[in-house]
Amino acid sequence: MDNQTTLAGEVARAFRDHGITAALTALIGGTMALIAAITRKAFTNEALLDRLDRELIADRDRIDRQRSEDRKADGDRLDRIETDIRSMRDMLFDAFQRGRSD
Repeated sequence: MDNQTTLAGEVARAFRDHGITAALTALIGGTMALIAAITRKAFTNEALLDRLDRELIADRDRIDRQRSEDRKADGDRLDRIETDIRSMRDMLFDAFQRGRSD
């Protein structure tokens, strides 16, 4: 009439009875968790790449606008320099054409 078993004995018997099933369940569950993590990481990386592409396009547009403004400013500056050179040339030409008035 000694049917009492210890907790360790019950755990050992449960492992013997259900060990393979538990191992397969853990393997399948672990594989599914791994696939989920990889999928989540892939979608996260794809979203990150899309965001980086949008930022890159925005930066290129901003840089193109800045270059356009810089070219316009340089063109305006060169026009002013050419105008100043022409004015100086005309002034010197007029001065030499008049000669000395002494």
